[in-house]
Amino acid sequence: MGTNWKKWAKAALIRAIRTFAESALAYIGTGALVLGDVNWLGVLSAGAFGFILAILIALTGLPEVDEE
Repeated sequence: MGTNWKKWAKAALIRAIRTFAESALAYIGTGALVLGDVNWLGVLSAGAFGFILAILIALTGLPEVDEE
């Protein structure tokens, strides 16, 4: 059980970090021409929401983790 839990946690964290980055990049979009035009609070909020959703979805199971 301990090893499977560690595999799941690692896989879920990797997915959540990737989802955070993808959500943040999608929020920035192409409308911002300079760093000052970016609503950074909105970017962080969108990324955090994506992170939380990825963790919740991972609770249903991850194909990367062998179910033994």
